[in-house]
Amino acid sequence: MSTPEFATLTTDDLVTGEAVALDLPAASLGARIASGLIDVIVVFALLLALVLGLVIAALQTDDALLSVAVLAALIVSWVVFPTAIETLTRGKSLGKLALGLRTVRDDAGPISFHHAFVRALVGVVEIYLFFGGPAFFCALISPRGKRLGDYAAGTYVVRDRVRLTLPPPTPMPPPLATWAAQADLASLPTGLALAVRQFLGRIHQIDPASRASIGARLAAQVSEHVAPPPPPGTPPEAFLAAVVAARRDRDSARLARDAELRRRLAARR
Repeated sequence: MSTPEFATLTTDDLVTGEAVALDLPAASLGARIASGLIDVIVVFALLLALVLGLVIAALQTDDALLSVAVLAALIVSWVVFPTAIETLTRGKSLGKLALGLRTVRDDAGPISFHHAFVRALVGVVEIYLFFGGPAFFCALISPRGKRLGDYAAGTYVVRDRVRLTLPPPTPMPPPLATWAAQADLASLPTGLALAVRQFLGRIHQIDPASRASIGARLAAQVSEHVAPPPPPGTPPEAFLAAVVAARRDRDSARLARDAELRRRLAARR
């Protein structure tokens, strides 16, 4: 079995407070094309309805007003409608609703009006004026399937119906509970904390030789942030588990104290 790499954090990974890498899965190109076709059909149906309605209303007027009515129909159907839908649904168009997709920011947060407006504005050029060619080729070569509008707005499309499951928390080894309660544990660098969490989560998938080598290397790096060192003879895996569990318990206690303090301050007002 090949040795996993535990210390690599890519730009596509999102990290929680416990240094767990979360990579929201980007939507496939096929799903994006299908949802885009649905959106285009809806937009052109809206455009047709608006043009017919406005043209009929402007028939008794001059040609200039008729041109303004057609331009207004284009703006509403190509820019205003997509922007409003994605803003109100926090990243979902009608096509994305049908395919279970959602537009999110590059940091996986919900998009705002600004993001939706930029995507719709660029979409006028790359989707409607150039018949989707730039959008297709850009999404084809992008690691996240991003079109030009996504690059301009700082967004990408994810599979909204995929549920994220986190592994169970690492338990505290009973023999090290007393030592961990008294030890001075500094915060680990994000990359090192992530590597430790990944190692402990996949420990049973690694061959014994690689397991011992990786565990010893990680323990040596973590020991620089811990004082005093664990009792002599402590296995590296138990040492790492104790540090992770102790840091989690202390962070949970700190957050609970902060929440209680905010509750008391709010009660005094």
